[in-house]
Amino acid sequence: MSEPRYYPATYADERPFAPAVVLARTGDAISWRRLDERSTRIARLLRDVGLRTGDTVALLIENHPTAYEIVWAVLRSGLRYTFVNSMLTSGEAVEIVDSASAPVMICSTRLLALGDAIAAALPALEHRFAVRSTGDLSLEPLLPGWRALDDAIATMSPTRLPDEREGAPLWFSSGTSGRPKGVLRALPDAPAGTLDDVARSYGERYGFSPSTVHLTVGPLHHAAPIGFSTMVQRFGGTVVLTERFDAEEMLRYIEHYRVTFTHVVPTMFVRLLKLPGAVRDRYDVTSLQHVLHGAAPCPVEVKRQMIAWWGPILDEYYAGTEGVGATTITSDEWLEHPGSVGRAQRGTIHIADDSGCELPAGTEGTVWFDHPVKAVYRGDPAQTAAITHARGWQTLGDVGFVDHDGYLFLTDRWTHKIVTGGVNVFPREIEDVLVAHPKVLDVAVIGTPHEEMGEEVRAVVEPVDWDDAGAPLAAELVAWCRDRLAHHKCPRAVDFAPTLPRGDNGKLYKRLIRDRYWTDRPTRIL
Repeated sequence: MSEPRYYPATYADERPFAPAVVLARTGDAISWRRLDERSTRIARLLRDVGLRTGDTVALLIENHPTAYEIVWAVLRSGLRYTFVNSMLTSGEAVEIVDSASAPVMICSTRLLALGDAIAAALPALEHRFAVRSTGDLSLEPLLPGWRALDDAIATMSPTRLPDEREGAPLWFSSGTSGRPKGVLRALPDAPAGTLDDVARSYGERYGFSPSTVHLTVGPLHHAAPIGFSTMVQRFGGTVVLTERFDAEEMLRYIEHYRVTFTHVVPTMFVRLLKLPGAVRDRYDVTSLQHVLHGAAPCPVEVKRQMIAWWGPILDEYYAGTEGVGATTITSDEWLEHPGSVGRAQRGTIHIADDSGCELPAGTEGTVWFDHPVKAVYRGDPAQTAAITHARGWQTLGDVGFVDHDGYLFLTDRWTHKIVTGGVNVFPREIEDVLVAHPKVLDVAVIGTPHEEMGEEVRAVVEPVDWDDAGAPLAAELVAWCRDRLAHHKCPRAVDFAPTLPRGDNGKLYKRLIRDRYWTDRPTRIL
């Protein structure tokens, strides 16, 4: 008996008219037959323009159902795909596409101006195809050098290629503390539809099957949203795709589509909890069986409230684009070890001091993983060396400790450390306290210049209501912290911002905040 094949062709044969992708807002669906046939046509087009095993296709596209047709074309062709974040500047986007050495770009009409700027800077980007954005009535007129993807695949056969091979993503780290870096992973040497160990593990853990309904609330240009949604599709589940995150809409979609699984980031929890109680109670979320969260630390009180609301169905993971290791923790485990991100599921955890010496349980230091998979930054051996220990371990740059039961607790990132009066202060603990204040929607704690102390602890707050921004709320927040934290950790200053530079993957880009303060001295104290 042959090994099962986990990809659209299998479900196109078994359940041709069942939905593979549903656009949440409209209910428009792509069936398994359509996903199989169109991804095959696109795969043939990519081969026809000269792409061969290991080549890369760049995608510049919003959360659009056609993105899955393109990704599955890559994943059944032995190619790589890389998404370009549309929030980047043209220079940053050029850097990513150039680093990926992509000869093909597929771009939505809404983002065509950025796509054309990238193409103008990269002569090696030979083939450019356009996809109509949701709501656009026409692809005309296209800019010179671009061709409509639908026109290009119209003459391509929907018959599956006889030599289909597994492809892979080429993901770029999010660049919260520096420029994005391409993470090069080995291309699988396997037929299309072959499960890797990670997908098999998640599939077994969460029972992915044709009855799974996965709500994708994050942007597809980040690793987790596209990774988990295609993983669900490998098991025949349906993906319900949102175009952007909205807290109340998320609740409405969970109820309407009877969602069983979703992946979120902690800022989404915060925004859900800030909804009025009457709004939260309006929607039935009992269809949810598993909610997975990661990408950023979750404040203890936020998670405790979410478990009380949704039940013990929240699983947390700690991992990174680099794939050097991972931890997981269930809700029941977390309630016994609040604040932990779990025990190692991939790799072995080591905590080491600044000199690289391993530390005992309960002692804080850099978190390292010893794992057979080694991260390699494409074209950047210096950065690869910077995350690699002399003993071959690798790190994501986080600080934490492991308790005597093997549970990992993260303190912060070394790059976020504040040194004030010679004392190390890590912002995460302060941020967790501040975000629990009912008038705070989001917050970043940073170190800013201080003549005597070197750095002082400063909070930059996005208030729930902008009318509250000002000295009285600043004083209230400082007092709130002083009631809950050692005084040397409390902000000496509070500033306000209408929004904070948080990526749509939930990560806070602190360097963009710090740069403003360290460039323009002195800073203002409210």
